[in-house]
Amino acid sequence: MKNLEPAKRSESSRVRNAALILWPSFLAACMLEALVFAVVDPSELNWSGHASLPTRQGVYTVAFFLFWSISMVCCGLVLWLSKPEHQVNE
Repeated sequence: MKNLEPAKRSESSRVRNAALILWPSFLAACMLEALVFAVVDPSELNWSGHASLPTRQGVYTVAFFLFWSISMVCCGLVLWLSKPEHQVNE
């Protein structure tokens, strides 16, 4: 990457960082979703007396995106904390 222009280097760095955040968080969300799918039956959950219960597929979809969002925050925090001192102080 030394011979790239600063703009291209910055763009490739952003793409790399996005990949470092999105892919591991996706895999973590998949594993958590598989665990929830194996253990939790949404039809047996108590929804605080609401008349319209979400479908099983809806519950699993919302759970997956919730897990993915939480995992993305965790991966982003790890990436941010792993920055070298000179990059943080720039």
